[in-house]
Amino acid sequence: MSFPSAFGLTSDGTERIGGHMTTATSQTKMKEGGMATQQSRMIFVNLAVQDLGRSVDFFTKLGFTFNPEFTDERTTCMIVNDGAAYVMLLVRDRFQEFTKKEVADSTAQTEAILALSAHSREEVDEFANKALAAGGKLANDPQDLGFMYSRSFQDPDGHLWEIVWMD
Repeated sequence: MSFPSAFGLTSDGTERIGGHMTTATSQTKMKEGGMATQQSRMIFVNLAVQDLGRSVDFFTKLGFTFNPEFTDERTTCMIVNDGAAYVMLLVRDRFQEFTKKEVADSTAQTEAILALSAHSREEVDEFANKALAAGGKLANDPQDLGFMYSRSFQDPDGHLWEIVWMD
C-alpha cells in the first residue's frame, strides 16, 4: 500500500495512520472563552532512497522502527514519533511517481535539512556517533551556541540530518 492511499481521511472525518484512527487534524477546536485553536498536525516527510534495505538497516541502528502495514519492496514508513512524525522512504522510481519535477540527487544537492530534537547534549553526541558508526558521514562540525548544541550527518543516500538540543 502506498502513502497516498494508506494515509488519508476516511468518510467519517477521521484519519487512518498506521492502523490508528485519529480525529482529522485540519479541524479547529474551541477553547473555553471562545478562542479557536488549531489541533496539532502530523508530518510525513518523503525521501527518495537508492537501496531501501540499506536505508532500513541504517535507521534501525539509530533506534527507529518501521510500520510493516505500510511497507513493501519499494516503500517503508519509518516511525519518528508515533502519531506525530513519520518518514516515508521510497526507492527513487517510486518517489518519482509522486512528482513531475526531477528528483534531486541527494549525494550532490541539498534538498532539505531534517532536524530531530534531543533531550540533552549527551543524547546529541550519542545519536550522532551512532549515525556515523552505522555508515553515515559527517556533514558539518558540531555547533555549540551555549543554549543550543547540534551535530549533523548524512545518511547513506546523502540526506542531511541534524540532532539538536536546546536549553
